Amino acid sequence: MNAAIVLSMGSDKKSACEALQIARASFYRFHAKPDMPADGSKQRPSPPLALSPDERQSVLNILHDERFQDAAPHQIYATLLDEGQHYCSIRTMYRLLEAEHGVVKERRRQVQRPYYSKPELLADAPNQVWSWDITKLKSTVKWTYFYLYVIIDIFSRYVVGWMVAYREQDSLAKRLIEQTCQNQQIKKGQLTIHADRGSSMKSKSVALLLSDLGVIKSHSRPHVSNDNPFSESQFKTLKYCPQFPGQFGCIQDARAFCQHFFSWYNKEHHHSGIGLITPEQFHYGLANRIVQERAKVLNTAFDKNPNRFKNKMPRPPAIPDAVWINKPKLIAGDGAEHGWGVTVTESQKHGVEVTPYPCGQSPTVLCPSKELDLCSLNY
Repeated sequence: MNAAIVLSMGSDKKSACEALQIARASFYRFHAKPDMPADGSKQRPSPPLALSPDERQSVLNILHDERFQDAAPHQIYATLLDEGQHYCSIRTMYRLLEAEHGVVKERRRQVQRPYYSKPELLADAPNQVWSWDITKLKSTVKWTYFYLYVIIDIFSRYVVGWMVAYREQDSLAKRLIEQTCQNQQIKKGQLTIHADRGSSMKSKSVALLLSDLGVIKSHSRPHVSNDNPFSESQFKTLKYCPQFPGQFGCIQDARAFCQHFFSWYNKEHHHSGIGLITPEQFHYGLANRIVQERAKVLNTAFDKNPNRFKNKMPRPPAIPDAVWINKPKLIAGDGAEHGWGVTVTESQKHGVEVTPYPCGQSPTVLCPSKELDLCSLNY
């Protein structure tokens, strides 16, 4: 041992072990039992019933024999017994084969599932990440449905486009996405569209359209609904509202209901995920002014009766500065560097401004008839 050499040169034990990064217990154990390895591991004694080296090699030769090279140990064991031979147990055969790397493995054809990475999308302004999906609306006729296409901005929760059709088809989705991008004046490289793995979402025509528009596409992992939470949440709001009829007599009824619902959702619904601001106000950059007006009202109420608020200044609900789909786990300190999770009111203290968007634009509404003719509706 190197520590013994250093000691022979006149150094004390503690300094020698620290210099060589060796525990003093290992040093003493080495001097007590020089034959023991330095890491303290012990060689396992051979059991009395274990096969001898010659017997192990004989079993391996039989297992590697040409007539047994494609047989399982269970089959080899049974064949040898029928021939009046016994060398070892089945488990011992497996143990000997496992000692040789790569000998025991699955030989059947197995489905190799591809690895799907978790989508991680960040939006800190409108028209950066959209999420779209298709849901069924029941008809009064059994086994008949109408299909509702909805595109939502995940940052502002604003429904930028929707359509009710007789069927789910990639050509309809293509027209809706194209018209919505034109209405929102989307530039190349600006937008990411996220969707699940439905047939229309993964269709070649939609993929080519997004490539032509310069839009990045993103898909959820298979059978993971949490990867598309904003569309799923919006569909729940739609189908759980008190006015939702459950069944529609015709497609015109479904379109009329959706036209009224999405007008209310965008312009009147105070969304809890964006500080009780309506999606339209948040989408077009009016949130800061509304938060400031709300703060003035709360300050006035506090000045009138501070005891009611326990002498703590009330604040309006915070609005998000960034929205994630599958926010990654951050190492301590990274969140402050990137500004994730900081509210807009705190951003104003650091000089962050929100660029206003022109207000008054309506989301894209496409109503395809049976002949696939498209017409725009404004509300």
